[in-house]
Amino acid sequence: MKKKAMKYSLSIPFITIFLIVTAPLISKAQTDIDAIMMEKKQFCVGPMYSYNSWKKYWEGSLKRENPNLGTVSSQTFSLMGAYGVSGKLNLLFNVPYITTKASAGTLHGMKGIQDLSLYVKWMPVEKQWGPGTFSLYAIGGVSLPLTNYVADFLPMSIGLHSKTASARVMLDYQVGKFFVTGSATYVVRDNVKIDRTSYYDTQLHLSNEVEMPNASNYNFRAGYRTGKLIAEAVLNKWTTLGGFDISRNNMPFPSNKMDATTIGANFKYVITPNHKLSLVGGGNTTVAGRNVGQTTNFYGSIFYILDFTHKTKKADKNR
Repeated sequence: MKKKAMKYSLSIPFITIFLIVTAPLISKAQTDIDAIMMEKKQFCVGPMYSYNSWKKYWEGSLKRENPNLGTVSSQTFSLMGAYGVSGKLNLLFNVPYITTKASAGTLHGMKGIQDLSLYVKWMPVEKQWGPGTFSLYAIGGVSLPLTNYVADFLPMSIGLHSKTASARVMLDYQVGKFFVTGSATYVVRDNVKIDRTSYYDTQLHLSNEVEMPNASNYNFRAGYRTGKLIAEAVLNKWTTLGGFDISRNNMPFPSNKMDATTIGANFKYVITPNHKLSLVGGGNTTVAGRNVGQTTNFYGSIFYILDFTHKTKKADKNR
């Protein structure tokens, strides 16, 4: 089956990497990392809810608990969407509202709108190769903070308040109803400013500007995919290209090295015969990390497709 017959669908994969905070670095479960495209003039939009929590975390390579924190958790409410400029070019967005809390200690939780994420997703190649269909994707994205939330209050901050730009190459191969997808991403992160005039990482800085290390992300997924149902297993590895470890019994810092390997599963099910209404859900857990929480995440969402091609055809017919 060619994937072109499935381009009306929208699934929700995870590239979510959690800091020692409960909020994601690049908030979001996002559609920029799956091998699904919207058809021309179709707009898929919907809300998403996710819940994340951790009790154990890595302080450098040391895995530990902190009774002054207990279980740290967050809830994320997102509005997500994708629009088909053409069957080979899509535009995507995500806006999350995040709340955090700790079950013990005196650190108060935080809440607010985090970062706007925008992506351009292009599929320059889709061709028959052997018994299946091979596709090549190029994805570019940017994110920027929408509010003046505090970054230097980890692990309770809702984000890092850093502007980012990312470039991704993704390959997908589908034989019948089964597929494998792999992608590699490079993320450039802008410096952030904090509410103090000096700080110490591995040396003293007499400044409020923090240099943020860039990062890489590798994502692999495989599973079952039809126009009605998608079920997949996912392996994701986020690596910070620089930074430093949390010092013993200290709070984390925005420019810490934060690495995480997660495994999980996602699904999408089309409810209506016209393929306009879909349910998505899934979860993941952190199996290895450095300066991050051992997070477990669950999410669910419902999406609806608005088809503007019918309106265009009707308008042309009435001329």
